[in-house]
Amino acid sequence: MEYTCLVIVGTLLVIILDVILKTHLFKQKIFWIYLGIIVVLMFVVNGYLTWRPIVIYNESKMLGIRLFTIPVEDFFFGFSLIGLNLIIWEFFNKKIKNINNK
Repeated sequence: MEYTCLVIVGTLLVIILDVILKTHLFKQKIFWIYLGIIVVLMFVVNGYLTWRPIVIYNESKMLGIRLFTIPVEDFFFGFSLIGLNLIIWEFFNKKIKNINNK
């Protein structure tokens, strides 16, 4: 269950990073809108790739729970990927604004 463990650790690290850097990303409505868009696109692209099956997962490395044809871990991966990028963006955007205001 390596993939599952890595995704859980990655998701927790992103949440902790949001708290440490005080970006408060998960309190922002726009984040949840972005995540909703990602989930819709994931159903289209990832769903097609796993349905065909162009992408094949090793079931022994994951929970085996799927939404349609998509492993549930992929949704947490998407959350972590978008979350990490937006946290970094917000953090440095605030730094730049603080420098420009001085």
